[in-house]
Amino acid sequence: MLIDHAKIYVTAGSGGNGCQSFYKDIFHRKGIPDGGDGGPGGDIVIESDSNLQTLLDYRYNQHYKAERGAHGGSNNKYGKRGSDRILKVPPGTIVRDAETDLVMRDLSFPGEKVIVAKGGSGGMGNAKKQDVSPEGERGEEKTLILELKLVADAGVIGFPNAGKSTLVSKISKAHTKIAAYPFTTKSPKLGVVSFDDESFVVADMPGLIEGAHEGKGLGDRFLRHIERTQVLVHVVDIAPVDGTHPEEKYTLLEKELELYGHNVYNKPRIVAANKMDMATSDENLKRLEEKAEGKVFAISALTGEGIKELVIELHRKIKDVKEKNEEDSG
Repeated sequence: MLIDHAKIYVTAGSGGNGCQSFYKDIFHRKGIPDGGDGGPGGDIVIESDSNLQTLLDYRYNQHYKAERGAHGGSNNKYGKRGSDRILKVPPGTIVRDAETDLVMRDLSFPGEKVIVAKGGSGGMGNAKKQDVSPEGERGEEKTLILELKLVADAGVIGFPNAGKSTLVSKISKAHTKIAAYPFTTKSPKLGVVSFDDESFVVADMPGLIEGAHEGKGLGDRFLRHIERTQVLVHVVDIAPVDGTHPEEKYTLLEKELELYGHNVYNKPRIVAANKMDMATSDENLKRLEEKAEGKVFAISALTGEGIKELVIELHRKIKDVKEKNEEDSG
């Protein structure tokens, strides 16, 4: 189950108290201050981990604390620093401060880290100064919003029951639920496609409907996952059993992408006319080709017709986009 949104409460460790101690021996009438400083508290750190794909853990456990610093001791003994609390999240997670709504970090790549709450400083012992408070500072407390946007090379989109899950399961190692009723896919699922000694990641997106950009149906909470993809594959049911016109549904979904914004409408995409093994598919294909921009790939995800050509083109487009991004960043 993909959980892509969570609210958590974090508390960094407080600093340990400084020690107020005096060393006395037969040679000193007055005691010599020898109290050590308290140790600083541990930080709360969020780190992206490529082994994770969901925020599920944070749905059921929402409170996290780091370790407090140890207190200072006599004979100039310094308190030990408190251990950090490291919270692992999937790559593509945005960390937001719930109070200010400001983005603290967009963890796009595996291994990225961000300190979201700093531990408190340790209190000062009297070996250094005798006129300061020995109490350690409190660690920072924050309420955070975690928002996951899946990172995939290609996003497979389309209306419910267009055959997206069948296509993804055919070309990749993903095992998606397939059935003849709308909204079979309730959350995005990732699959790995192996091609020409290389591989790329595809995401099976839940079916969209008219008004999805306003939150209707499964809504724009899944549209946001499209933002991280390089290329889109728009799957069109070329032989719908309800008698609707495929070219009209194609236009409708393209309009949803445009209304949603966030630059998803400008992403390179491939149009795949699915279910070419069905009756009336040839006639409907002609009308779709007149409406769609660029080449329409006629496929049958069920029988495998046209799948190889589609994968070749998808691989080419993904490589082109990555090369262009590298040139722009260089």
